[in-house]
Amino acid sequence: MEIVVKGRRVEVPARLRAYAQEKLAKVEKLCPKVIRVDVEVSRERNPRLASSCERVELTCVSAGPPIRAEAAAETMTAAFDLAWEKLESRLRKAADRRRIHHGRTPPPAGRIPPGSEAELLAVPAEEPEPDVDQLPASEQPTHGLDLVTRGDDVAVHHSGPMVVREKVHVAAPMTLDQALYQMELVGHDFYLFVDQDSGLPSVVYRRRGYDYGVIRLASASSPDGHEARRTSPDKQEAPIR
Repeated sequence: MEIVVKGRRVEVPARLRAYAQEKLAKVEKLCPKVIRVDVEVSRERNPRLASSCERVELTCVSAGPPIRAEAAAETMTAAFDLAWEKLESRLRKAADRRRIHHGRTPPPAGRIPPGSEAELLAVPAEEPEPDVDQLPASEQPTHGLDLVTRGDDVAVHHSGPMVVREKVHVAAPMTLDQALYQMELVGHDFYLFVDQDSGLPSVVYRRRGYDYGVIRLASASSPDGHEARRTSPDKQEAPIR
């Protein structure tokens, strides 16, 4: 398994590289299919954010969906430890899911039912960008999907908000359970996908507590749109745990 440590406009100390190599050696035991772990370190220049100025993002790359975690703290080592804690938890959940799937054992109460990992296609949700110039298109993750970027910057000549980035993610439809699983692996609060049963663009998102919500987008002028509006409330009222 390869471990790649890089800094985004910041020098990564040798001691942190060695520390990351030591800690991330455990990844191979938790998930033998991981072929590479990317460690990206960045620094927030705003003095008001001194307590969380160092940010570390960890991404496990394999033939399946990516598993990602990130954290920020006052020091690089502290940020790495927080990110590693999240990543280790997600790796263990993924391992539990594989055991449930292969053993055909009913999942414990409150757990997401298993799906077929081999058929999943990851479409990571976009996170808020602190600075549109900090994330060039060449640095965006493309594992597991075909990514089409229509221009890095789009000039809009007016005083209002500007559209600075437009992307199209091409992905295979998936079930709601698969979308929930993907969202948990990348640690986002929402996940965009195409629903396999209805064929509608959908978003699953976290609600308060341990529940989730689902929003599906249907055309109001089509028969399918009327049908979707009639059936979707029944699906959304039942809590997804």
